[in-house]
Amino acid sequence: MAKKKQTSDPNYKVIAENRRARFDYAIEDDIECGIVLEGSEVKALRGNGTNIADSYAAVENGELWLVNSYIPPYEQAKVFKHEERRRRKLLVSRKELADLWNLTQRKGMTLVPLVIYFNHKGRAKIKLGIAKGKKLHDKRETQAKRDWGRQKQRLLKDAR
Repeated sequence: MAKKKQTSDPNYKVIAENRRARFDYAIEDDIECGIVLEGSEVKALRGNGTNIADSYAAVENGELWLVNSYIPPYEQAKVFKHEERRRRKLLVSRKELADLWNLTQRKGMTLVPLVIYFNHKGRAKIKLGIAKGKKLHDKRETQAKRDWGRQKQRLLKDAR
């Protein structure tokens, strides 16, 4: 029997997940980044409604940016409200930034956000996937494998 995961850490919480990314892209590697947020954005992340499905990351002018991610407005913030779809700076080391620039500019890879979460220290982090876009036949192959896996599980369940 499988062991249960210990979820005793009260700070760890997944905020938003981009499940479509694994279907549309072949994820080759991933990297964890910090996010520069305003105060009302942190409060809004603790609620629900964050979306990273249509967003991407880009290296511009020696900095890494998260573009087109949606963080809903925090209603209790009266004075210091944030823009919902503003560009947010991502924090990585210089070596990682140079590697990401090399992968995106020279090798044609894409930086796709996979998940936003609060880590065990309570800090907001984002996991970026270093990916290459799939062709239509690759997507069909992925769908066929997924369907066959489901069908196989049903057959095994019925055989018991």
